[in-house]
Amino acid sequence: MKAGRNDPCPCGSGKKYKSCCMDAMSKQRVDIIDDLKQITAMNANLSIDELNVVAQHKAAEYNNRAYDDFCGLSPAQMYNWLYAPFGELESLTLCVPEDLTACPVMRYLSLILEEAMQHGGSFKSTSKGNLPTKLVKQASELLPEFAVAGFETELSISEFAGSNEDKFNALHYARLLAELSGIIYRRSGRYHVKKTAQKQYKAQGISAFFLPMLEAAIKQYNWGYFDNFSDDIDLQPFWLFMLWRLRSHGSIDTLAGEVATAFPALLSQCSNDEYFSSHNLLEMIIGSRFITRFLQFWGFVTVDPRRYIDGKRIPQEAKRQPLLSQTFEFLL
Repeated sequence: MKAGRNDPCPCGSGKKYKSCCMDAMSKQRVDIIDDLKQITAMNANLSIDELNVVAQHKAAEYNNRAYDDFCGLSPAQMYNWLYAPFGELESLTLCVPEDLTACPVMRYLSLILEEAMQHGGSFKSTSKGNLPTKLVKQASELLPEFAVAGFETELSISEFAGSNEDKFNALHYARLLAELSGIIYRRSGRYHVKKTAQKQYKAQGISAFFLPMLEAAIKQYNWGYFDNFSDDIDLQPFWLFMLWRLRSHGSIDTLAGEVATAFPALLSQCSNDEYFSSHNLLEMIIGSRFITRFLQFWGFVTVDPRRYIDGKRIPQEAKRQPLLSQTFEFLL
């Protein structure tokens, strides 16, 4: 169905179509019309049916043509990456790594499941509904085993350790994903592992939950949960494009520029203020929501948190970890 001027834009920006992609789509239609005019000028005897076939062929040609603003992707490929279900993404193979010991999210899930299995399938939560202190301590002790430990100096502000779940962002994130993906649930002051999940865990181990947890992180979890940036700026529809680009070069600065070029509506949502430009704000949101609290929580990348050395700004780089290429295989 064709989007109306005041309908939400199909690109997922949240803006009205007339204020977002309508101009780009109109330009494409103009290009197609110009082609059709040339064809009809050279073939004046074409019937309406024949002209329709030619128009469909031209539209398909434009939709499958590499587009510079999309870093060489076609509009058809981009549409798939934005809107296809998790298991139907083109030019991508999703794999479960054989060794998940370097993945913080999955290690935390293992602790949760083991604690429940040792107590008949459930364990008591705190009065606030959080994970018990014993489990939080065990999770904190895992930090030295993760690649991110190389950048952790202050445990008091670490996202990978804490005295309770409220102060331990990565663990809290893992618990939320376990609930969103239907592995655990809380009832009557206790966390329970679903019967089906218990059977899966006994048969397949923690690997059984890697893809369901990943899908929950991408499709269900609120990426703005831990920050104070505007909820109107939604990066989630663009996660695969960002991952593809970051996997190729590792530069967060470059990634922000590519996202701004491919999806200018996002940049327009990042209003300039007295401290930051729109581009700087977009870069910070990508760094917080996509890099730090998605890719790094999963052990796919590590990022040096320092922004300046000796008063000079250092380029922001995401050091790609083996889990990244083991999980995402791009066929482009």
